[in-house]
Amino acid sequence: MIRLIKRYGSRKLYDTEESRYVSLEEIGDWVRRGQQVKVVDNTTGDDVTAQTLALVIVEEGRRGSSFFTSDLLHDLLRRGEAVISSGVEQLQQGVDRALRASLGRIPPLRQLREETAQLRERLETLEASLAKIEAGDSGAVRSADRKRSGGAGPGARAARRKGGRS
Repeated sequence: MIRLIKRYGSRKLYDTEESRYVSLEEIGDWVRRGQQVKVVDNTTGDDVTAQTLALVIVEEGRRGSSFFTSDLLHDLLRRGEAVISSGVEQLQQGVDRALRASLGRIPPLRQLREETAQLRERLETLEASLAKIEAGDSGAVRSADRKRSGGAGPGARAARRKGGRS
């Protein structure tokens, strides 16, 4: 559920859910805990959520608790959304690398990977052997058919049935 905050001309923020004035710090805490907020200008009804959240970041920077560096904020202003997308991609790649490295260190998983690789190799060997056997069987079947028909092909057999020779 979205928490509705009204912003008054005096820049005071009023939480309609708890019927009390709130600080930017409280709004930041709510957002960090997963609460969706919508901030509306009480006079015009305009949505001012983005501006208010930007103020939350500014206030955190003044207190020294912001995780945004000035370089990141400069890039954000210059390039906009591309900076965020790039940062998210870099974070995902870093997490993936760390996860892969961690999984490799867990003995049961390492052993499972090794066993899986060995099983794959054995399966490939068995499939190759089966292919050879199947190829040999079809050749043996053709050879047996020729022996039964006296070594001649299908044309000779047809002629023999009619009583002639090929």
